Amino acid sequence: MNTAKLFFITGVSSGLGRALAEEALKAGHRVVGTVRNERARTEFEALAPGRCVGRILDVTDFDAIPAMVDAVEHEVGAVDVLVNNAGYGHEGIMEESPMSEILAQFNVNVFGAVATIKAFLPWFRSRRAGHILNITSMGGFITMPGISYYCGSKFALQGISETLSKELKPFNIAVTAIQPGSFRTDWAGRSMVRSPRSISDYDESFGPIRDTRIQRSGHQAGDPQKAAWAILQLVDSPTPPTSLLLGSDAVTFVRDKLRQMSADIDAWQSVSKSTDS
Repeated sequence: MNTAKLFFITGVSSGLGRALAEEALKAGHRVVGTVRNERARTEFEALAPGRCVGRILDVTDFDAIPAMVDAVEHEVGAVDVLVNNAGYGHEGIMEESPMSEILAQFNVNVFGAVATIKAFLPWFRSRRAGHILNITSMGGFITMPGISYYCGSKFALQGISETLSKELKPFNIAVTAIQPGSFRTDWAGRSMVRSPRSISDYDESFGPIRDTRIQRSGHQAGDPQKAAWAILQLVDSPTPPTSLLLGSDAVTFVRDKLRQMSADIDAWQSVSKSTDS
């Protein structure tokens, strides 16, 4: 039997965060989960009284995060696994999407995760132990039309995760970017913010993409419970990877991009190398 761990998971009200919390509890772990209101906190704590603790937090309230993390460490216990799951998707052609939406997207998906990591690092570093899981996306490596703000935020978190893994390795702290493909969550449904259409030039190219994304919501191949099982396997590994793809679509799309990147490097390497002095 694996040693019970204390998880801290942001955004446990639904989706992958909720599935991971539930499966971690079933596996005998304890979970502190962040929610947005008192009703959600009460509902979450009812999952496993005594082993399940809710904390109300808006991850964009950066100044509130350190005090809350310190309180968890003192009142609940030493956190073993931090899961930065809180996030949402933005859909919209870049030219049609206001700047306010990209600022909001990065505040939640990137800066909220960074603020939470920074609050936990002194604790992890002092113990010379810990595992940070950042839920990025296959959209943190591949791109699709209409989600430039979302992909930008996930590319940023992916880069931060990979850099952080090198900075923290001397302290026995692991960092893994979890890169899910399309899963049956609310990402493309009620959780997604969609910028209104306003430029007819994009109707032919983007209209069908938006319609398909809406129609497929709730019918994706990815099973959040199975994703949670995979993440629990990862946490139990003595040598966790820096990145883990989840979903056959993620594996296919990433491999396709790697092949194209390799072909482009080969085709243009003489130009690339010509810039050396």
